[in-house]
Amino acid sequence: MPAPKKVRKIYVLDTSVLLHDHNCINSFEDNFVAIPITVLEELDKFKVGNDIKNFEARECIRIIDRLSEDHSLKDWIPLNNGQGGKMKIILNNSDELPANAEKIFDVKKNDHKILNAALQLQIEDKKAKVIMVTKDINLRLKAKALDLPAEDYKTGKVKDNMMMYTGKSLVEEVDAEFIRKLYQEGESKKITVLGKDKLSNHFYILKNHQSSALAYYNGKEKSLQRVDKVYAYGIKPKNAEQAFAMHAILNPEVRLVTISGVAGTGKTLLALAGSLELKNTYDQLFLARPIVPLSNKEIGFLPGDAEEKVNPYMQPLWDNLNFIKNQFGENEKKRKAIDEMQAAGKITICPLAFIRGRSLSNCIMIVDEAQNLTPHEVKTIITRAGENTKIILTGDVRQIDTPYLDEQSNGLSYVIERLKGQELYCHVTLEKGERSELANLANDML
Repeated sequence: MPAPKKVRKIYVLDTSVLLHDHNCINSFEDNFVAIPITVLEELDKFKVGNDIKNFEARECIRIIDRLSEDHSLKDWIPLNNGQGGKMKIILNNSDELPANAEKIFDVKKNDHKILNAALQLQIEDKKAKVIMVTKDINLRLKAKALDLPAEDYKTGKVKDNMMMYTGKSLVEEVDAEFIRKLYQEGESKKITVLGKDKLSNHFYILKNHQSSALAYYNGKEKSLQRVDKVYAYGIKPKNAEQAFAMHAILNPEVRLVTISGVAGTGKTLLALAGSLELKNTYDQLFLARPIVPLSNKEIGFLPGDAEEKVNPYMQPLWDNLNFIKNQFGENEKKRKAIDEMQAAGKITICPLAFIRGRSLSNCIMIVDEAQNLTPHEVKTIITRAGENTKIILTGDVRQIDTPYLDEQSNGLSYVIERLKGQELYCHVTLEKGERSELANLANDML
């Protein structure tokens, strides 16, 4: 029997998808991609500015412009994805629709114009399956309410978050003599205890009924090496995971570190303390956080220069820095060293909006709340790294403040999934809260 004919799929893209990934139109294999003309109008509004979303808008406009050089955008034109895909711009003729989103939801807004364009396409091409693709959850629900199939943009998404890489493993019933020798010699070439799937810079908790040890697999040396709980600027790890995180930060062979965990697990504090311990290795310490505006107050409308605008968002980092300073007396050398670094501009804020085009050399950079970054934003940051630069990303993938990201599509999850096992990279998930008993109670019970 002949194979059943494949149903043609037409994916209608919302503005949120194009701002998430400017090259998204090439991610739908041999299927067709339709862009409502309202989306082009929204891209025009986003094209000016220095934020990543402004860059994405400009790049997307350039891609569409190149594709349309010898074609009319009202017709299906071939994409450059090498798989036979096509695209076109679709207009909005809502007056003729039996189900008009603007009338049904009783509001005239761009989201409803985009829905109407997709509904119109559904009527015009009955042989095709029309699917709305958007990062906006509510728009997906509205589409489904109008009997229009809708889904999230899946390119760049990682696997189920329940199976996310944690950076560590527990190995039980380890021979007591093996642990004793590991403590004595500091490393072991007998790595069969780790099993077959060994990843560079993966951490292990080795246990038996009598003793235990912390270790990590050095992929370059192909050996298991002991991990100790070491102080860094007055801060000592309180559990195994914190010891692993501090080891990764202080390890000169590791150039990129990600630390994830819920509030109160010590992510930011460890990153700062470890970075200060390395002050003689690097010329500068950059502190950064993605700006998630509240009450629609964009950073551009706040008073002051770039640093003054960012400062309120950076307060959690300053709080942790002050906590570290308070571990020492007014006249102690390490406290004075922090004050001198601040006075000399060696501890500075680096607004992420202005990082594009820079080359960050001989520095260490901490990016807090990295779960609020898109995969492309994280890539932009990491590709700024010059010679002798280390980057530390911290965040909680379950606490995302931006509307178009989730546990599987945010930049922190993307880095963890894509880079695990690389010799220059190390990840640790912190699990135990160390802020206070009250904070732990809230995390567990509320």
